[in-house]
Amino acid sequence: MVRLFVALALPETLRMQLSMLTGGIQGARWVPPENYHLTLRFIGEVEGWRADEVDEALSAIRCKPFDLSLRGVGTFEKAGKIETLWVGVEKTEGLTHLQSKIETALQRMGLDPERRRFAPHVTLARTGKAPSHKLVEWVQSHNLFRAPPVAMEHFTLFSSRLGKESPVYIPEVEYELA
Repeated sequence: MVRLFVALALPETLRMQLSMLTGGIQGARWVPPENYHLTLRFIGEVEGWRADEVDEALSAIRCKPFDLSLRGVGTFEKAGKIETLWVGVEKTEGLTHLQSKIETALQRMGLDPERRRFAPHVTLARTGKAPSHKLVEWVQSHNLFRAPPVAMEHFTLFSSRLGKESPVYIPEVEYELA
């Protein structure tokens, strides 16, 4: 069994910019910069033969390159408690089109539809043990964050293994946008 997800890997310059936003909140588990990505579709645990089918389905996708723009920050809550700090992603036609094509391709090969609405973001921290007032202060002090647009020329199928500190994401296959 292998745990898979489809994502946009972020270029080094963007990862460095995002890493400058992190730190200073006790109890927050900050995502290491090498793990920053924009999830397009979480797949989950699949058998090896199924992973081959996923690769085949993703290989058939044709989409044009597009610019990715990060702007603003926010939180995800569960039961009224802030669980995640994230940087927002501008929802462009190119991004939405690619995500839709990935979803359609994976459903056609037999995967269940994604239940959650696509909310493009880059996770910066898991915050279950951090004080709420510190998280609110962080959002207020970083909410004007903007990064210059970067060209996205491929998307990636990643495998994920849970590690002690944080998961290890391995790029398995890159698919060119052309």
